[in-house]
Amino acid sequence: MFIDTHCHLSLDDYKNIDDILLENRKEKVSPIIISGCTKKDISEALMYGKKYSDVYVVLGYHPSEVSMVNDDDLVFLENQLKNSKVVGIGEIGLDYHYGKEDRNKQLLLFEKQLQLAEKLDIPVVIHSRDATFDTINTLKKYSVRGVIHCFSGSLETAWEYIKMGFVLGIGGVVTFKNSKLGDIVSKLPLDKIVLETDSPYLTPEPFRGEKNSSKYIPLIAAKIAECIGVSIDDVARVTTNTAKAIFHLD
Repeated sequence: MFIDTHCHLSLDDYKNIDDILLENRKEKVSPIIISGCTKKDISEALMYGKKYSDVYVVLGYHPSEVSMVNDDDLVFLENQLKNSKVVGIGEIGLDYHYGKEDRNKQLLLFEKQLQLAEKLDIPVVIHSRDATFDTINTLKKYSVRGVIHCFSGSLETAWEYIKMGFVLGIGGVVTFKNSKLGDIVSKLPLDKIVLETDSPYLTPEPFRGEKNSSKYIPLIAAKIAECIGVSIDDVARVTTNTAKAIFHLD
C-alpha cells in the first residue's frame, strides 16, 4: 500500500472525485493527503476529508496567497486545524520564483503559520522555490518537523533539511529524463523520503504532459526503488511507515 502525502483534489481539475479515488485504490494508493492551501481550496479539501475515510487534509496559506491573507484568516485556519481529518499545516513557505518584491510579507505569513504549528504541535508541509536560504534560516527559529514538499535541491540541501528533522517529498520530477533528482535520491536513506504527486501537476513519465493523479504513485516508487537499489515493496513499506509517523495516521 502507498500513501500520496501531497496532492490537490478539486472539481476544477477532475470531473468525478469518486472515480479518481476508485482509481487510486485500484493502484493501492490509499490514503491520500490533500493540500488545501488557498482560501478557495480549504473548504473543498475539508469537504472531501469529511466525505471519504481515506482522505486526510493539510491546510495552510501558500506564499502566493500573501496579499490576500489577514489575521482573521489565520484565526479561521487555527479553528479548522482542530478537525480530526486535518493532519498538518501546509503547504506553507516561500516562493521567490517571480521575484522578491513581497519577500518580507511572505516571511511574516510563513512565520505566523510556523508559530501556529509549534503551538499546536502538528507537522508542517513546506513549499520552497528559489528561497532555500531564507526557508532554512526561518525553519531553524521554530521547533517544527514535517515534509519538504516537492524537493528538488542539492544533496547538501537535502542533508541540511534531514538534520533539522524533516523528510523529503519526492514526486514525478524524479522520473523526468533531464532531472538530476534521481542522483540525489540514490544517496539518501529511504526512511527520509515520502511519496507525493502534487497532482494535478508534475505528472511522472511516461505520462508527462497529461493531468497527474495519485494513481501514478507506483511509478514514482518504482523509480526511487531503481535509484536506491531496493525493491518497490521496500519503498512502499518504508515510505508508508514514515508518512504514518509524521502525520499520525492510523
